[in-house]
Amino acid sequence: MSSNEMAENALREENEHESMASFPDRRRLLIAGITLLACLGLVGYGILDTDDQPKPRATPTAEVTYEVTGTGTVEISYLARSEAGTATVEKITLPWTKSVQVPLGKAPTIAVTLDEKGGQASCALSIGGKHVQRATAMGEFGRATCTGETQARKG
Repeated sequence: MSSNEMAENALREENEHESMASFPDRRRLLIAGITLLACLGLVGYGILDTDDQPKPRATPTAEVTYEVTGTGTVEISYLARSEAGTATVEKITLPWTKSVQVPLGKAPTIAVTLDEKGGQASCALSIGGKHVQRATAMGEFGRATCTGETQARKG
């Protein structure tokens, strides 16, 4: 082998040694980068995926006053604070008054039914302090219904 070839071989071995020495540094850098990305992903997931669920919006309501006057025992059904619009049914002795909150857009209604003894009973309905309707039931199993409208707010 000539001295030129020996010098080239020595230079080649030196270059291979340097490239092998830099390989572990690149590998460490790659592992550190992947670890950093994984940590950032977990932190981002923790921030975005919170247990706090959005609170349901409060449903605006109107005050409704139901009043039933007369004598005897009656069965009434009325709409109270129920977004499903289900009625509450009670058997009561007169006179009776109740104020409730009714969701805007729902129609507050009170229905009065006299029992088998008959008699006379009147229902009255007020929304927000304003008288809306009055009706009277008479006789055996007589019926009366008062209804009104709560105005939905315009947004």
